[in-house]
Amino acid sequence: MFPLVFLTVIALDQLTKHLVRGGMALGESIPAEGFLRLVHIQNTGAAFGILDDARPWLIAVSSIALVIIIWLAISRRIGFLDNIWGRLTLGFIAGGTLGNLIDRAYYGYVTDFLKAGIWPAFNIADASMVIGMTILVFLYLRSEYPRSQ
Repeated sequence: MFPLVFLTVIALDQLTKHLVRGGMALGESIPAEGFLRLVHIQNTGAAFGILDDARPWLIAVSSIALVIIIWLAISRRIGFLDNIWGRLTLGFIAGGTLGNLIDRAYYGYVTDFLKAGIWPAFNIADASMVIGMTILVFLYLRSEYPRSQ
């Protein structure tokens, strides 16, 4: 499950970003106004534009996080992640992490293109990480792990 989700997230993320970079002008919005829009934005920072222009640091942290996530998926050392939902979760998080890491390393910025209401623009990698982290928290809270400490 992990490799399938991991590779699917990376492929969808990179394909959609490629289509946006090639089909929309920087700053363009379709439609021009509204709750849900396609936009073309280059984010040189992290989530919500924080840590703007901290590319080397963001690449290093993302790389370390990716190694840890893959190790967790392979080692199966954390009980509440050693099931199909845990592997799905780690696939979402690792795929999203690598999707944005590719952009940062190759382009120097992350391409964001989905805009919903007041939220800052995001992409498939961002959405994948949020979905993965949400499932991770749910799995953790439902496990015996927090009660055994």
